[in-house]
Amino acid sequence: MRRLPLPLALTARLSPVAVLAAAGWALSSGPLTAPQAAGHEPAGTPTATRSASAPSAKAVVKTYATAPAPCDALSGKTVESLVPGARTAGKEIPSTDSELRRTCSWNALEGYEYRWLDVSFEILESDEEARKSYRERTGERSGGGAVPGLGDTAYSVVNLTTEDEQETREGVVIARASNALVVVTYNGSDFESKKAPGTDEINEGAIRAAREAVAALAKGR
Repeated sequence: MRRLPLPLALTARLSPVAVLAAAGWALSSGPLTAPQAAGHEPAGTPTATRSASAPSAKAVVKTYATAPAPCDALSGKTVESLVPGARTAGKEIPSTDSELRRTCSWNALEGYEYRWLDVSFEILESDEEARKSYRERTGERSGGGAVPGLGDTAYSVVNLTTEDEQETREGVVIARASNALVVVTYNGSDFESKKAPGTDEINEGAIRAAREAVAALAKGR
């Protein structure tokens, strides 16, 4: 089937997404350091003695220190299945801090069928910071549900949008593994029928990619 250029409406819709991805995810969280209570000392204790005996702050132990290479997170077979016609190598999106945040993108138009897939890794300072970010992000997306057996906890949601009579269905999976977050975005459209792929196709595809990405995170630990 002949390849068609992307409709202007969809191009306009996706452009802000690409810009935001290229800018990287902004982190507002900082190191989680528990304050230590001062110990009781008898009057007249020398300053040097007091300083030496005072308890020091404990360093936060992080399971994951750096983000893995996102374009290596998925097998070529998975990429070919989810994004027909895409280069299996993918394209990494520039990040403001590649040690903590990395994203790879695949997209292609095969005939009239368009697919877009993003896999992102984000490393936070502690498990608690990751839990907080996970709660905030899943709280912003209603209508989804838990994904059993994926990381420490995971959430999946699928939404349908229509612009200029063209439907696009998008699935998002957010998974937490210790102090890391894995976010997968998968969407698709059919430019001939103007219909979107089915909910199960998009949801199952996003979950499949997320499972491989979480496994890649653990492997590179």
